[in-house]
Amino acid sequence: MENQNDPKPENTPQTAASLVRHGSALSLLTFVSRILGLLREMTKARFLGTSALSDAFSVAFLLPNLFRRLFAEGSISVAFIPTFKEYLLENNREKVREFLSCMFTFLSFFVTLAVMAGILAAPLLVRIFGVEEFDETVLLTRIMFPFLGFISLAALFQGVLNSLHIFTPSGLAPILLNIVTILCAFGLSPFTKNPARAMAIGILIGGFLETAIQLPFVLKHGQTFFITGLKRAFNNPGVRKVLRLIAPTIIGMAAYQINDLVSTALAGRAGEGIVSSLQYSLRLQELFLGVFAVSIGTVLLPNLTEYAKTSQWEIYNKRLGSSMNIIALITIPVTFFSLMEGQNLIRLLFQGNSFDETSVNLTLAAFTFHMPGLFFIALNRILAPAFYAQSDTKSPTIAGIISFAVNIILASVLVGRFRGAGIAFALSAASVVNSVLLLVFLKKNPNIELKPVIVSALLYILKMIVLSALAVIPIYFLSPYLMKLFADNGRISYGAPLLINSFVFILLGIAMLAAVKDKNFLAITKMLKKKNGEKDDSKQ
Repeated sequence: MENQNDPKPENTPQTAASLVRHGSALSLLTFVSRILGLLREMTKARFLGTSALSDAFSVAFLLPNLFRRLFAEGSISVAFIPTFKEYLLENNREKVREFLSCMFTFLSFFVTLAVMAGILAAPLLVRIFGVEEFDETVLLTRIMFPFLGFISLAALFQGVLNSLHIFTPSGLAPILLNIVTILCAFGLSPFTKNPARAMAIGILIGGFLETAIQLPFVLKHGQTFFITGLKRAFNNPGVRKVLRLIAPTIIGMAAYQINDLVSTALAGRAGEGIVSSLQYSLRLQELFLGVFAVSIGTVLLPNLTEYAKTSQWEIYNKRLGSSMNIIALITIPVTFFSLMEGQNLIRLLFQGNSFDETSVNLTLAAFTFHMPGLFFIALNRILAPAFYAQSDTKSPTIAGIISFAVNIILASVLVGRFRGAGIAFALSAASVVNSVLLLVFLKKNPNIELKPVIVSALLYILKMIVLSALAVIPIYFLSPYLMKLFADNGRISYGAPLLINSFVFILLGIAMLAAVKDKNFLAITKMLKKKNGEKDDSKQ
């Protein structure tokens, strides 16, 4: 059996094809998860629309998610994976087990305190948002706050598995969350006072299952652990290093959380349905974001850590450049098409029952200003691991604080006149600022040859903008004809034009990428052909 504690750094340059190969399974699972997440939002739209009760559920679920970013994704991606990777490279099983046990003990203790505090302080937290259904929001918050504890442990297990280059279990986990939430919405709603409570119960059960599904894989790959004393956990050198690394990011994460709190509070006071419409819009954005950006960022961090720790800077630079180009290849065309077909997409997915014409207009207004920020949000998911791999947490923190300030100032100025659209624009603008700052800070490392990477990326971005604009022109002229052709046919009125336009756009895009002999496109095509060839050979 191969020793999981003896990972071998890759010694070949990383191309676009290898990035896709490493992330393909995770991308597929993430895509399925995002589709199910979208179905979860469709279920929410069906039962709650953009009503005050929908706002109550959105705020109640937002609160544990805010702390989740600090205790789960924040600590794991920023500090745990690089530290755990160092222990693995030492190839000392006992030290690895000791560190993992102390980290598990520390995290369990800390998030338990946070969950208890959150449940007790729910009325104070909810009062910030000015929602109409105050009592119901408090109750929903208390039901869902233990989700924070489950998801934090799930993130720890994900960090262990990702450090071993095992990504499938962490891809399956959110799928379970979405499935259970949808089933509870339909199955428990007749037995609860309202559908929001049924969905809240589903979130809680789903969080537990996210943890439960990953634990067997952690144990299977030899990463056992035990509960130790708190003093021993706090004194462990690895835990102390994690705390030192995450200390600067606590400020940045706090700023990020306050950012969400203030934005949601502004939305809550801008009128009924604004909070929910922003959440529906963000769910669509996350669907596109999750297909590749999240997967590439997840795969990228353990590899960049290996390259940084072993001084393989040439491979580090090539991997970073390839990642940026692939993000542009995916997100820029998606942005152009989404802006053209946003209304059809929203009507097809959400309209019906409680989601009326007002809901469509509110969500479309937010979506129109969320989508231009897609590339930059995805880029931030790639650039941040480049710092974490070097154990540099200060630079992303400073960038986050500055972009937070930009977001809050713009949102405060624009919400009065533009409501949800103003808040969405503020988020996109802040994402641009964050990307620029990260690139500036990354330049400080003399081992990273950033200038050629940036020049290459800018040229590639420009090319993708031109190609996407050309591909969307036929859609502009074809859409009115298709809308007339399929008018008055229920959801087909929106689904059929959307499907046909998608087909035309994709074909034109592929044809133009092939015509200009795009290197990333050709590399991915070559990889897919090779895979198909291997499958055919295996059948013979």
